[in-house]
Amino acid sequence: MELASPIRILIAEDHAVVRDGLVAILNRQSDMMVVAEAENGQQAVELHRLHQPDITLMDLRMPKLEGVDAIAQIRVETPHDCIIVLTTYDTDEDIYRGLQAGARGYLLKDTTSEDLLTAIRTVHQGQRYVPSEIALRVTDRFNTTELTQRELQILQLLVNGRGSVEIRSTLGISEGTVKFHMNNIMSKLNVSDRTQAVVVALKRGLVRLNP
Repeated sequence: MELASPIRILIAEDHAVVRDGLVAILNRQSDMMVVAEAENGQQAVELHRLHQPDITLMDLRMPKLEGVDAIAQIRVETPHDCIIVLTTYDTDEDIYRGLQAGARGYLLKDTTSEDLLTAIRTVHQGQRYVPSEIALRVTDRFNTTELTQRELQILQLLVNGRGSVEIRSTLGISEGTVKFHMNNIMSKLNVSDRTQAVVVALKRGLVRLNP
């Protein structure tokens, strides 16, 4: 009887130690084979195009091109490709953006090797693999009203310590427009003041302390 071909895997991870550990785990499996390793998002897109792997393990934060953007580019070229996010980032927004971009699985790097292998085999069989605690959070996120790009800009400026005057100056908008956007932000985030808005936005991953 002819043996099934191993699952061909591309690892996209900018930390060499993590990459080496993943390669060691995966290449020990009789039904898996690492065919390429990328150290940044742009290289991941290029190596995916070259090797056409069955499964891609994608970190979210990488140099040159972030994981979500790399996923989106890969999905344009191969819409049915199987990508699993493997990252340390677990904010609601990270999870939402990764799955929205087209990833079929989402794992944190503190997962067990057993869960990682199960995820790869499950996704390779055409199913999704999202742990229940992550699935619950992303369901809540999909039900949350989207912030506009302008609202996200204002939130980021608030996180960076900018006041209303500086926000008006930076964005070239009036005081009334700033208040209008802030009211929308607080309503969408279900908070009552700017401080709470910043805390919730950081917790959800909508903005970053060091963008």
